This record gives sequence, structure tokens and C-alpha cells, in this order.
Amino acid sequence: MLPRGTLSRRGFLSRSLAGLSAAGLPGWYASQIVGAEEQQLAAARNAVAANDKFMMGAIGIGSPKSRGRAIYGEAKKIKGVSYVAACDVDASHLANAQAFMKIDGFADVKGYSDYRQLLDDKNINAVTIATPDHWHALVAIEALKRGKDVYCEKPLTLTIAEAQAVRKVAKATGKTLQTGNQQRSEMNGMFRLAAELVRSGRIGKIKTVECRIGKNPVSGPIAEAPVPKGLDWEFWLGPTAQVPHLLSKDGKFTNCHYEFRWFYEYSGGKMTDWGAHHIDIAQWALGMDGSGPVEIEVLKATPPAKGKNEYNTHEDFQVQYTYANGVKVIAMSGGGTNAGEMVNKDGKAPVVGKDAKPRVVGPDENGVLFQGEGGNIFVSRGMIVASDKKILAEPLKEDPMLYDGRPTTHMANFFDCIKSGKKPISNVDVGSGSVIVCHLGVIALRTGRKLKWDPAAEKFIGDDEANAMMSRPYRSPWKLEV
Repeated sequence: MLPRGTLSRRGFLSRSLAGLSAAGLPGWYASQIVGAEEQQLAAARNAVAANDKFMMGAIGIGSPKSRGRAIYGEAKKIKGVSYVAACDVDASHLANAQAFMKIDGFADVKGYSDYRQLLDDKNINAVTIATPDHWHALVAIEALKRGKDVYCEKPLTLTIAEAQAVRKVAKATGKTLQTGNQQRSEMNGMFRLAAELVRSGRIGKIKTVECRIGKNPVSGPIAEAPVPKGLDWEFWLGPTAQVPHLLSKDGKFTNCHYEFRWFYEYSGGKMTDWGAHHIDIAQWALGMDGSGPVEIEVLKATPPAKGKNEYNTHEDFQVQYTYANGVKVIAMSGGGTNAGEMVNKDGKAPVVGKDAKPRVVGPDENGVLFQGEGGNIFVSRGMIVASDKKILAEPLKEDPMLYDGRPTTHMANFFDCIKSGKKPISNVDVGSGSVIVCHLGVIALRTGRKLKWDPAAEKFIGDDEANAMMSRPYRSPWKLEV
């Protein structure tokens, strides 16, 4: 199934071989993507059957710049999708959502401030979830139990225990769950290409993978401020501790909406923000979906802020994961390998700026750097380059079959799998496994010591404190029930 918006001739041509080649993909790989899209186009031309109609609810629709709005925008393009309800604890966000949904042709969208009331609607068979991270698990679990299929934004959960719980419920209910790790499907297929090349041995035995995910911001003390009109602060906090609403005078810093990411109480900082994307790709390329490292060590980190009302995630950090086969994966804010001028499929370094200077892959470039005994590959949302053009230019002899199919739209893959019963490309095993690795890094940062991990049993070895940090206390009346 392909989004309605890509069915025009112009839309298809923009994804043609020439367009994909210009994006940096080698011709042999671009042809695979075009072939997959041609199949999706043919399927999308068929009339929508009765069982292909999806009555949708959006939970955590958020502000116009939120991920909730973005994933709604992807879902609404799919044939057969009708949004009938929206939920947000911020009344202004909810009113805004109902207004633009009406403009989009979804009349009479019901509005809720409590997600449980939305889930009471038996006509709704699927939901998109883009709440703050500390709500993901509770909402997803309740939706699954109510018989809804779930598309949940990354990171899938706030804790390891929540990841285990979501996985257990998804398997018990048999419902489809897609995690929003869209780099597996989208970005012109560049991340999948990198993973396929690595998995196929194109750069030999992997030594190190650098996941460059950026620094956490710092705020300094943030003043307490009245709760904005229409925001249910008590419900926003939910299972987390009762604390004041914070907002700086310039409006830049807060503990609510987007900026919640920089408080360990509600998220994991860049470890679960960009880490949920890049660590996920490392797991995929290494064939470690559903597994993980055996050791986690903080190579370096700046101390987090100790103030009561300020961002408390570590600003600078390098966390090293060691896998049983000896591969090292390093999640870092910066300070990685200076890879210099790497080349594209044509043997040329990408250029940047008016002077068309060769672009170098410096130590702080956001993306994933795979370092093997036979060469290096760097991939980001803007390019894929290697230490030698042959690494990219020469076709693979065999498809490593990272996934059964080649979806180019993450949301379309979700709906296709609801219909077919096939596992999505970022199914619950993938989403829970990758976010657990992210949480391992957070726990290592917060304890400040080397940790031993059993990826099969999913627990720390000989460390009661670290095992206790796999979960967090919930404020009454909220409970993690599976």
C-alpha cells in the first residue's frame, strides 16, 4: 500500500531511478526500491475493500510541530484511513487537531482529554500514539488490550520493564504494533542499504560502530510558572512524581511538551531520542534484533546538572556497548572518529556550500559510522558514503533479507501488516529490543560504572542497583499491569 499523495506521475517520477541516484544510491540498489514502489502503486490502485478500512484515533496529537501531527500526516494519506477521534491533555492542541482534521475531510472528529475514553470507542480499530515518552507504555498496553492495532512513536518505552511489558501484551493479544523507527523504511533506503552491506560482509568483520547522536542541551535553573490554561498538568505528569510546571521567562526552557526529553524523569535524553534511531540501525546491521550487548561502559561523560529545576541529562557522553562477538558499539554525543573525505557510489566526496568544497565526515557528524576490517561506511539522513566507491557501487550477490519486502513508507507498512498479519519492519520485538539497549546506556550513565548484561535473561549480572533501575515507581493510581 502506498500513500495517496505519491500516486501522481510527478510523485512517482520524483522517486525514479534518476532521483534516487541523485540522492546518492547506487543504481543496482535504486532499481530495487523503484521495483518495490511499482508493486505498491499497483496494489494501491485497487479499490479499498471493507476490511481495508481503518477507523483511527490519534493519542497525543500535540502541537503543529509535534511528531503526533507528523505521523497523523502520514497515516491520513493511506487509502481507507479515517480519523474519527483525537486525544490530548492540552485543550489548545486538541482543538487545533480537530480543526485541521476537519479541513482534511475527517468530519465530526471526537475530542478527548483521557485516552481511555477514546479507547472505549469500539469502532476505532487502530491508534497512533505520540504522547511524551513516560506515557507510551501505558497507552500502548491499554490500546492493545482493547483490541486496537498500535503505531507508537519512538522510544517505545521509558524503562526496560515497560519494554518487556509492551512486548508481552502485544504477543498475548496478537495485535499489530509498529514502532516509529522509520529509518528502517524511509530516508531513501540509505540506512537499509548500509545495514545490508554490513550484514553481507562488504566491509569485513565489524570492529566498531559509532552512533553519533548529539549533545543533550543544558538549561540552568528554570522558574516555576503557572500551568497554561487548558493544560491538564496532573494528567500530563501521570505516573511520574508530582512537580511544579516550569517555564523560563523567554519560553525557551520547560519541563513540558517537547523539552521533557531532557529530564530523566520523562525520557532518556539523546540516548532515547536520536539513540532510538541510530542504535536501532546498529542492532539491525549487526543481526542483533531481539538481543543486545553483554557489557556496557561509560567511556566519558560530563556530570549531569544537580539543580532541582533544570535539565538533568548528561550533556556530553560516550557509552560503549560490547557484544558477545567482540563488536563495540559506541553511542556518543560527539568526539568520534574523524573519517575525513569518504566517497559516494561515483568515487566522489559529497560537496557542500557555494564553494562546493568536499564534505568530510568529522567527529561530530550525526549518523552511524561502521568500521570494518575491510573498510568503512557512514550513513546519515543526508548521505551514504564509504572508504572506497566499490563498497557502494558493486551489487550484492545475494539479498541478505533483512525484511520480507522492501517498504518505503513506514506507516504504509503498518497498515499492510494489519491486513496481512505479517510482522511490521519495526515490530514489537524490534522496538522493545532497540529501546532496551538505549536504556542500558542511560543506566550506565546514571550509575557511572561498567555493567554486565545478560541479553537472553534481560537482566544485569551481579548488580542489584542496576536491576532496580530497570523499572521506576508509578504514582498512584497508575500501575504497569500486563
